[in-house]
Amino acid sequence: RADVAASFQKAIVDVIVEHTMKAAKEYHIKKVALAGGVASNSALRGAMEEACSRRNIQFYRPSPLLCTDNAAMIGCAGYHNFINGKIDDMSLNAVPNLKIDVN
Repeated sequence: RADVAASFQKAIVDVIVEHTMKAAKEYHIKKVALAGGVASNSALRGAMEEACSRRNIQFYRPSPLLCTDNAAMIGCAGYHNFINGKIDDMSLNAVPNLKIDVN
């Protein structure tokens, strides 16, 4: 079971890294970010970091502490909104597919 799981993980990591590097080359991308729950996977983090390093692409990833819980990521986004002066009143409602403003 362990061998099957490790092989499955390696296959997925290889595909994600390969497709990311192909897209970076095709679209002349010089910076790659890994985010979400998958960003806590050490095999993926390591492979992506190595691939980016070989291609002189800057690689960004959050601390694993911010990857494992969506609430922590939303809290972090809220913090950055707050320090940038974006504050909502109590009429704010939950919108599950709301895009996080990165500007």
